[in-house]
Amino acid sequence: MTVADFFARWRVRLGYILAAVLLVLARPTLPSIALGGLVGAVGLAIRGYAAGYLHKQEVLTTTGPYAYTRNPLYFGSSFLALGSATAMRSWTGGTLLLFYFALVYGFVMRREEGELRAQFHEAFDAFAAGVPLFFPRFRPQNKSAFDSASFSWAQYKKNHEYEAAIGFLLLLLALVVIWQLRFR
Repeated sequence: MTVADFFARWRVRLGYILAAVLLVLARPTLPSIALGGLVGAVGLAIRGYAAGYLHKQEVLTTTGPYAYTRNPLYFGSSFLALGSATAMRSWTGGTLLLFYFALVYGFVMRREEGELRAQFHEAFDAFAAGVPLFFPRFRPQNKSAFDSASFSWAQYKKNHEYEAAIGFLLLLLALVVIWQLRFR
């Protein structure tokens, strides 16, 4: 098992352990929770938008937000991580969270690229040559593909993207409880 395989398989379970540690380190205030919630909402919007286009294991998705970055779900997740770090108001916790995100998802993105390249061959290579791995470009790679694509709520639901929103709301709720218990 490679490091990328390990992180792909264990990233959620490790994330639960990290979440427990981060909640212990958290020093939230109502303003930090509100600001973190706003930053996280941007991440949820990006992730939700991407999930409405993504057809996992079926086709190479190159339309919608995928015309700007090959990994819009993870780009949105970076806003969730930043929002969580802001809401926690802990330099140590925020640093741990952002380090975890960069390490784990760096490996995961490269692993998934290998899988996509093996499945879609030259089509993936052409896509990868024109669309950045993580940070979005300002214009879509292929304007006609972007214009012809459409968001699908059914696809959003099929990809279980609502679970990210539920998880983030539960984190914010936990931070409010911590604020109530520790700092009020």
